[in-house]
Amino acid sequence: MGCCIRRGWTGVVCNMSENGLHYRFIVPGDDFARAGTASGAVKKTLKQLGIAPETVRKFSISLYEGEINMVIHAGGGEIDVYIDDEQVSAVLVDHGPGIPDVGLAMQEGWSTASEQVRGLGFGAGMGLPNMKKYSDELEIDSVVGTGTTVTITVRLA
Repeated sequence: MGCCIRRGWTGVVCNMSENGLHYRFIVPGDDFARAGTASGAVKKTLKQLGIAPETVRKFSISLYEGEINMVIHAGGGEIDVYIDDEQVSAVLVDHGPGIPDVGLAMQEGWSTASEQVRGLGFGAGMGLPNMKKYSDELEIDSVVGTGTTVTITVRLA
């Protein structure tokens, strides 16, 4: 499968190498109309590659939750997605406020989303718990005042 640079709402870049595919997405902050664009594009690619539907579902849910969290809480960020023969993974990096208590943020229903965001139907406190539930590995590195890096991995086997 060939790969090219595609320009859209985020300036998506895709590179193909001997190690697999690499996509980079720029996620704009506070833009709910565009939220989910990266996860949708990756879902389409995984389907085209013939990845098992359950794997596509798991990764797409995890990535969508991370993407939405970037829009809601961090003013956007960057997502790098890597697809190889063994796994699909994403590294989400933002420069938002950071997560003061990751353990607390992992509890279902706990949220710092504003009332305005909740009024839009987001911010129910299920983002990080769903990311954990639907990934094989989830790593969260957050520094208050600096930002958060989240790594999601779903194995293809």
